[in-house]
Amino acid sequence: MKVLVTGGTGYIGSHTTVELLNNGYEVIIVDNLSNSKREVIDRIKEITGKTVKFYEIDLRDRNSLEKVFIDNKIDAVIHFAGLKAVGESVKEPLMYYDNNLNSSICLCETMKKYNCKNIIFSSSATVYGKPKSLPITECAETHTTNPYGSTKLFIENILSDLYISDNSWSITLLRYFNPVGAHSSYLIGENPKGIPNNLMPFLVRVATGEYKELSVFGNDYDTVDGTGERDYIHVVDLAIFHLKALEKKYNSKELNIYNIGTGECNSVLELVKCFEKVNKVKINYKIVERRPGDIDSCYADPSKAIKELGYKCEKTIKDMCIDSYKYAINNKNTN
Repeated sequence: MKVLVTGGTGYIGSHTTVELLNNGYEVIIVDNLSNSKREVIDRIKEITGKTVKFYEIDLRDRNSLEKVFIDNKIDAVIHFAGLKAVGESVKEPLMYYDNNLNSSICLCETMKKYNCKNIIFSSSATVYGKPKSLPITECAETHTTNPYGSTKLFIENILSDLYISDNSWSITLLRYFNPVGAHSSYLIGENPKGIPNNLMPFLVRVATGEYKELSVFGNDYDTVDGTGERDYIHVVDLAIFHLKALEKKYNSKELNIYNIGTGECNSVLELVKCFEKVNKVKINYKIVERRPGDIDSCYADPSKAIKELGYKCEKTIKDMCIDSYKYAINNKNTN
């Protein structure tokens, strides 16, 4: 089976590509390298011993995207490509709506034209906004608190309407919680360009001495220690969920929605303390003002995904901290 992975050189896309290749799939990657590096392609080959076909294009470039479908008989798409920083989306909403929505529409139109009607979409727990109850089930009300989350919800709605108009599609929406960690080879991991927007890559850059201290955004939330609580999931577990979704839903001709998380919750300071303990390092941090759009707590009820996709997260918060740090050490001079 040929699988097109959009955003395949990115953090989650690269790990999912590794799992696909290791399980016999042929992978084609489309990425504009806006937040990743071409060398990831070589690292994927080093890990798996297999090659991927790579196209450096923007999904909004219809002519170039069509060429990908003409050159390759694509059976399914896993759609990761998109801008993903909450804070940046609040400052630059038009950029997020333009990039994330238009690229997804262009992708779906091209898929339809070339009769490829199987897609797994990389959504987010941000579609739940500030949840009314925890843990969060797939039936929870959706409403967003920032433009990034709004783009994810809008794309979900676009895909849902597409399915209603033509139920020969197989559409799976995976609502991620908070991916962290790295592949056990430490060749791929989270290594954003510029200043990181997420907690773990910023934390590891403090641990390696690149940054002086970690900014903790708010300590007055209604949580165990006043800092925000999140459901952290190891990126390899997350990648495997994509594989399971592809295996089990490829011929389903249904619209399916799954929360992808562990069902456990850790605060920012709990994560920092765990990181310090397992890696035997000291993390300097300071409390600063909250970020616009952030919420107190967010964690999943993952029971539906466990039951229907046949997989349960195997890695712990300790594994996430160890793997993130080892990846950072292994790639300290490649930022």
